[in-house]
Amino acid sequence: MATRESNEQAGGTGRRALLGAAVLGASGSVLAAGGTARAADARRGGGRGLKSLPVPTIIGHRGASGYRPEHTLGAYQLALDMGADIVEAGDLVPTRDGHLVCRHEPEIGGTTDVADHPEFAGRRTTKTLDGVPVTGWFTEDFTLAELKRLRAVERIPANRPHNTLYDGRWEIPTFEEVLRWQDEQTRKRGKQVWIYPETKHPTYFRGLGLGLEERVAKILRRHGKHRRNSPVILQSFEPTGVQRLSRLVDNPLVVLLSGANSRPWDFVESGDPRTVADLITPEGLGEIASYAQGIGPTLDLVIPRDANGRLTRPTTLVRDAHRAGLILHPYTLRNENPFLPADYRRGTDPDAYGDVFGAYRAYFATGIDGVFTDHPDTGLLAREDFADN
Repeated sequence: MATRESNEQAGGTGRRALLGAAVLGASGSVLAAGGTARAADARRGGGRGLKSLPVPTIIGHRGASGYRPEHTLGAYQLALDMGADIVEAGDLVPTRDGHLVCRHEPEIGGTTDVADHPEFAGRRTTKTLDGVPVTGWFTEDFTLAELKRLRAVERIPANRPHNTLYDGRWEIPTFEEVLRWQDEQTRKRGKQVWIYPETKHPTYFRGLGLGLEERVAKILRRHGKHRRNSPVILQSFEPTGVQRLSRLVDNPLVVLLSGANSRPWDFVESGDPRTVADLITPEGLGEIASYAQGIGPTLDLVIPRDANGRLTRPTTLVRDAHRAGLILHPYTLRNENPFLPADYRRGTDPDAYGDVFGAYRAYFATGIDGVFTDHPDTGLLAREDFADN
């Protein structure tokens, strides 16, 4: 990922920012008095918003999904217990009757036990999702009551067989349930709990008459969480969806960015020829800053990998984004070898843990403002190490 002026200078900037922040320990302990004050501020509609978060911010990716099936209350709860600063709860997709539920994708064959329900066998179908044929079961073909009969399972059991122990334990949560859980945890912990929902495939769902942005805004307003300092950051891979959200709510907004040569699907549908490479130029970042507060780039946009999967030199993305007034929360750091840059993999077991602490050091040194991680406890320890060096 990118350097400010040089890699060394960027690392110093990151450390100074971190040392000035309220750093959580890996145990999840907090300074109770300050946390209580922040929680009270948030309940009154005040608070310091994004400025209240430690830097670099540790974001539990779909919860603590390195240890529990993703997008379940169990995964969200564990992320908080580990001390995550924010929980990505959740990826929002609609049901047939218009409710918003938390699933990584609208296709749920890989994240629920739907295949074990003979009554739903006839719902299996093939659809074109953002230009790609996908076969399975889709949330928009189920009512909320029907989805509540299903249970979550581990999405990548080959990599995380230990997580299959928890298959079938949790149901699919709704967005409203997550917001109520957020309030409950804030009260119990005396510290404001933050969440980071994503609107999934907005153009696809708008074409089905199930527009996401209006539903998200309506629910946030109902719960009084639609304000500039509300502890809910909204994100999407579709820039026009983020723009639409900016006209409906005042929450912090983040544009997610995939590979440099990819095109957001809303651009494909509208005929906009720009790619992500165009969006991460100073001009593109300036445009994003006109309606959003941050970007969520893939880690490879910050530090590219070579043909052998090893990290190369950081790009200028961190510097350029900061000059545009944007924060950066790249994705996703995971402990296991297959997900790490090749120079941080260790041993011959493809699913063993690699030198993830070394990877964190490299990414933190670029000056990023936070990172999504499947293993929040590891991220917090890495942040403490970075602060001490």
